[in-house]
Amino acid sequence: MYRYDEFDAQLVADRTRQFRTQVERRLAGRLSEAEFRPLRLMNGLYLQLHAYMLRVAVPYGTLNSEQFRMLAHLAEKYDRGYGHITTRQNMQFNWPKLPDVPDMLDDLASVQMHAIQTSGNCIRNVTCDPYAGATAEEIEDPRPMAELIRQWSTLHPEFTFLPRKFKIAVTASEKDRALIKAHDIGIQIVKNDDGDVGYKIFVGGGLGRTPIIGQVLRNYLPKGELLAYLTAALRVYNRYGRRDNKYKARIKILVQETGIETFTEQVEAEYKTIDISDISVSDAERERITSYFAAPDFETLKHDPSEFTKALEGNRAFSLWAKNNVAAHKASGYAIVNISLKPKDLAPGDITATQMRAVSDMADTYSFGELRSTHQQNLVLPHVKQSDLPALFAELEAAGLAADNINLISDIICCPGMDFCALATARSIPVSQAIAERFADPERQRTIGEMQIKISGCINACGHHHVGHIGILGLEKAGVEFYQVKLGGDASEDAAIGKVTGPGFSQEELVDGIERMVDFYLETREGSERFLDTYRRIGITPFKEVLYA
Repeated sequence: MYRYDEFDAQLVADRTRQFRTQVERRLAGRLSEAEFRPLRLMNGLYLQLHAYMLRVAVPYGTLNSEQFRMLAHLAEKYDRGYGHITTRQNMQFNWPKLPDVPDMLDDLASVQMHAIQTSGNCIRNVTCDPYAGATAEEIEDPRPMAELIRQWSTLHPEFTFLPRKFKIAVTASEKDRALIKAHDIGIQIVKNDDGDVGYKIFVGGGLGRTPIIGQVLRNYLPKGELLAYLTAALRVYNRYGRRDNKYKARIKILVQETGIETFTEQVEAEYKTIDISDISVSDAERERITSYFAAPDFETLKHDPSEFTKALEGNRAFSLWAKNNVAAHKASGYAIVNISLKPKDLAPGDITATQMRAVSDMADTYSFGELRSTHQQNLVLPHVKQSDLPALFAELEAAGLAADNINLISDIICCPGMDFCALATARSIPVSQAIAERFADPERQRTIGEMQIKISGCINACGHHHVGHIGILGLEKAGVEFYQVKLGGDASEDAAIGKVTGPGFSQEELVDGIERMVDFYLETREGSERFLDTYRRIGITPFKEVLYA
């Protein structure tokens, strides 16, 4: 994992010190809330419905156990005993008191963490495939490239005040676990016909009130040209992006209004004006950054299938969990473990301080002290010996983290909604809990198979409802909450925006309608079809008829 150099440490220390004085001035009344707002947003501090909210950056979703223990400390000392994993792999604390925030930032800095650029009209935290460095599907570990972008973009003098926020996601696999096509810029590590490693660049994706799937900006970009090309794209956006209307200020609107061909021509023309040697990164520097992400010291293991089979047969709960939550690892005898943060008694993505400490201990014992956050609001232990899986499962059970529902119907993505967010128009957490309760039977979940339900409490789509197999948008009319349903969205490499079914429902009507659609799917599917496959085969009309029955 990346380690701060002297520049990083000094930058974070200076920023924390500056913010402490800004907070003191706000508390003393020398800064109005309007004057304080842009200053706090630059440090990841929002004013939500009931309290301040601090969003902590987790670059490319990678954490070590010491950092996760610090997040547990913050949750316990400054919040209400829990934190919330977001759909951009960050962690939010929903109840900090303003006088405490500088101390929180100091504590974060002590473990090489911060909240810089987790809000505001700047380049936000770079997200990444949570299996990076662990899966055999990737061309190479994408995190060194993500770290390079982080260093380049942090407090970038040209791009600190963009027309709107700007989000970048990276992956190195054909299988997209980072949702790169729903980002302002998505980057996929690829090889050209000569076998050279470079980048495929997507632009103009995004969700929110105008959901759009990103388009190809460059099919192949040589490695050494990445920062220069990103500079060109950001300059074009900074120059032509709308600043008169925040709802039309994202790069996706610029690309749509300009057209991808003209936009590409503008970027390529700007690119030609850039002296690449000014922005290029030397091979030695790339190697230095890459060295921080070197694979752990994996043991040469001779995997004995009979021993693992025996463990599976001896414990049904473990067998179900291993089948659903464990993925293949690139190293023989190792596995990638997904930890569900979708228990019955907490909101999706929530994790208590006690659980954070337990996961930190598990990371130390079983995963070289490393863990990941995911945009599905779950956690990953990337490097676990298969022989350790039974012991790890027992510890997850003891911590209340052994839910075996990854990618099943109760593995719901959900924003905080009107329980916390000042922008929300409806509650989303109670809806997710009601759906999870209705489909709580593990056998029923397995019969249904892969199902991605995503819920947003407002049009800003922080719950990614546009790309859910079933997407749910909470709205309000005349003081009454209701829920609109979308069908057929896809957050994978085949990214697609779902289609609106029609008028909205009350919460109770919504859950009943979803159950009718699920039952209809089970009656209608052919062979091993997923819900999404059946939807694509027969279309939206039969599902609408069942939903509105």
